[in-house]
Amino acid sequence: MRVIVIGGDGYCGWATALYLSNHGYDVAILDNLVRRHWDMQLQTETLTPIAPIQTRLRRWKDLTGKTIDLFLGDINDYPFLQKTIIDYAPDAVVHFGEQRSAPFSMIDREHAVLTQSNNVIGNLNLLYALRDHAPECHLVKLGTMGEYGTPNIDIEEGYITIEHNGRKDTLPYPKQPGSFYHLSKVHDSHNIHFACKIWGLRATDLNQGIVYGVLTEETGMDELLINRLDYDGVFGTALNRFCIQAAVGHPLTVYGTGGQTRALLDIRDTVRCIEIAIANPANSGEFRVFNQFTEMFSVADLAMMVKKAGTTMGLDVEINNLENPRVELEEHYFNAKNTKLIDLGLQPHYLSDSLLDSLLNVAVKYKHRVDNAQILPKVKWRK
Repeated sequence: MRVIVIGGDGYCGWATALYLSNHGYDVAILDNLVRRHWDMQLQTETLTPIAPIQTRLRRWKDLTGKTIDLFLGDINDYPFLQKTIIDYAPDAVVHFGEQRSAPFSMIDREHAVLTQSNNVIGNLNLLYALRDHAPECHLVKLGTMGEYGTPNIDIEEGYITIEHNGRKDTLPYPKQPGSFYHLSKVHDSHNIHFACKIWGLRATDLNQGIVYGVLTEETGMDELLINRLDYDGVFGTALNRFCIQAAVGHPLTVYGTGGQTRALLDIRDTVRCIEIAIANPANSGEFRVFNQFTEMFSVADLAMMVKKAGTTMGLDVEINNLENPRVELEEHYFNAKNTKLIDLGLQPHYLSDSLLDSLLNVAVKYKHRVDNAQILPKVKWRK
């Protein structure tokens, strides 16, 4: 099968492109490299050293003999996107090519507008390109568990059956996003659902939890292939931030009480989930939703796990609670379903199995690259 990975220079996209290439797929990366540009704007960089995309791809070919094609451009440039879809004729498109940070989208008006215009319009462009030039192509779109928010009922996989005033229907699950970024993902889901209904496209929306880990089989082959580890207050996740803080002797910064519960998964499971979705495509006209995560933890739980693992390594780890810069419930019910990918063959990795080797050891190895000025939050939801 021929697969285009949009956003293939980014964290999830890079690991996915290498994994698919290593497992027999013909792979092309489409990317405008804007993620690197945003790092320069924010004056930060990933903990791990990331080589230019052309260098990474040459090293991959040298090591494996496999070629990954590269299309440099922006999906908001519709003529470029059309030509790429026509020239490559993909069987599947994996769409990671969006601004993916909630804090980035909340910096100011410009960043909110950039996030929504980049994400929503780019995704809409892709839907039209597939309709006109690859109508049988399967769209595998990265969504987020953050679309759901934290409702006081169980979170189903995309749809919920409701009985109301004596009538019954299955409807899209209600969305309560917590940032302008998460709102853009909700808009994407609505647009894809509509396009499948009116044009007969086939799409799988992967509502992904927070991803952790640096190493997959492929990214661990050579340092030139290593993946990102973002820890800054804009693009870094809480778990990444905790691991870096433990490595450099900075107290772990828990926002508020730490009672916020979130869904997580290992990067090795992310790439496997993508392969499962591609190998088991949606039907024509079908918009299906998989909740893509393996475990649920509170932020306080994550901090305690890092403290325990760090202590085992001889690190002196403290935990501090900070005023929460976000507007979110800090204590809430959270119970999400995630059976569909498991039923299709996902065999999960668990955080307790990978925290030391995939996160803390990498954090310690590259701790000389940590910029302490980037650790604390700078973006606040309220002004």
